[in-house]
Amino acid sequence: MMPLRIVFMGTPEFACPTLQMLFDRGEEVIAVVTQPDRPKGRGQKLTPPPVKVLAEQHGVPVLQPVKVRAPEAIAAIQEFRPDLIVVIAFGQILPKALLDIPPKGCINVHASLLPRYRGAAPLNWCIVNGETETGVTTMLMDVGLDTGDMLVKKAIPIDPNEDAQSLHDRLAVLGAAAMAETLDLLAAGRLVPEKQDDSLTNYAPMIKKEDGLIDWGKEPRVIKNLVRGFTPWPGAFTTLEDKALKICRVRTGEGHGAPGTVLRADKSGLEVACGNGSLFIEELQLEGRKRLPAQEFLAGIKIAAGTVLGAGEMHRG
Repeated sequence: MMPLRIVFMGTPEFACPTLQMLFDRGEEVIAVVTQPDRPKGRGQKLTPPPVKVLAEQHGVPVLQPVKVRAPEAIAAIQEFRPDLIVVIAFGQILPKALLDIPPKGCINVHASLLPRYRGAAPLNWCIVNGETETGVTTMLMDVGLDTGDMLVKKAIPIDPNEDAQSLHDRLAVLGAAAMAETLDLLAAGRLVPEKQDDSLTNYAPMIKKEDGLIDWGKEPRVIKNLVRGFTPWPGAFTTLEDKALKICRVRTGEGHGAPGTVLRADKSGLEVACGNGSLFIEELQLEGRKRLPAQEFLAGIKIAAGTVLGAGEMHRG
């Protein structure tokens, strides 16, 4: 079978293993569509998306429409006459006019075991919600939000201590494998679309920074899952004397006290009371400072037992 003429649509690092897989297979990637360059870092330097960087390394034309549903953007993609459009973490909803362009459809790699966790941030919310398994699903796209027919699923366990960064890296690789298998089945004429059961779905909304605010009244495992799911971004946080304090890694403990109260802050650890237990904070980052292990942090910033974390939140705008 002749290589497929593929337009690839994706933006962040998560999409790069799948794009690289297409190059490695010898598929004919005729164009890449990605988000516009964005200001990044302290200097707000205009920075290209990782997918654009990879595409340019392979000499592939790159389109960066502000709105992919704009008529001129749809017309530009149509001019490439793709057989298939591969989509992974693109960042915009595709209109029907675009979905209808390729004769073999638009196939998406979604970072969950559909129909669970439709939406923008499945990877994060599955950790926050304490799931023990997740995976990726390739899907024939339709106009709904992650509602298209499922093609290939690959599942992996979630380690009880891993954070969103670790799971992100594993699912990015798994997504490439799932897409490769999907393309093999497509080439062999053995791809069997499966309808999703809408009754089994739940929604994984886009994350807002304030979602990371820690409620110390929750149980230790619930707070631990929040920390894991929101590390490295946007971060689970509390306050220490009116400064934001990001909590990066924790383990559960069995101490007791008023929620948010520091039970100990010494060489044996930094322990904070929660609802029905406690947490040992192993890594943390004070506003304007570096992320540090707890012992190094306490060497520079003294926290007395009895200090209440989060007490300054009422003063923050």
